[in-house]
Amino acid sequence: MRELSAEARLHLYARSLSRRTGNGFHAAALYGAFALIAAVVFGSLSVHPF
Repeated sequence: MRELSAEARLHLYARSLSRRTGNGFHAAALYGAFALIAAVVFGSLSVHPF
């Protein structure tokens, strides 16, 4: 097997790391987006402009 460069090893390490933590990060981002939308909707409903 040929020797990998430092850049290739870093790329493989980053891919394996993102494969392990990427799913949880995407779920947290999705829930955060829903929470932000719910906060905006709730905030706009609680204000009585008229």
